[in-house]
Amino acid sequence: EVQLVESGGGLVQTGGSLRLSCVASGFTFDGDTIGWFRQVPGKEREGVSCISTIDSSTYYADSAKDRFTVTSDAAKNTVYLQMNNLQPEDTAVYYCATSDYYCSGYGYLRPAYDYDHWGQGTQVTVSS
Repeated sequence: EVQLVESGGGLVQTGGSLRLSCVASGFTFDGDTIGWFRQVPGKEREGVSCISTIDSSTYYADSAKDRFTVTSDAAKNTVYLQMNNLQPEDTAVYYCATSDYYCSGYGYLRPAYDYDHWGQGTQVTVSS
């Protein structure tokens, strides 16, 4: 069974850091793009970042640039999202997902509908 599991969310104060993990089971990330998205109630799912497991190329939404870093560990079949200097507006449920589309080169993050397998999400709450 193909499964993605996110973890690492929690409650943090403004300016704090969290590292989210996305672990795959039932398949390997080989060749996939892994995207990180976030969603707050009543709003559309927003792309945050992506990484290609082909060449580790990355792309970040403007909201994530200079604060978030996405990395992958092929041996652990895991992708991480290091989030620093967190702000209250970063509060959301964070999801990882896989896509056959290449991560970068478009000038934007591929939308959520271009991603197929999704995890259940992990809650990130940033208190002011």
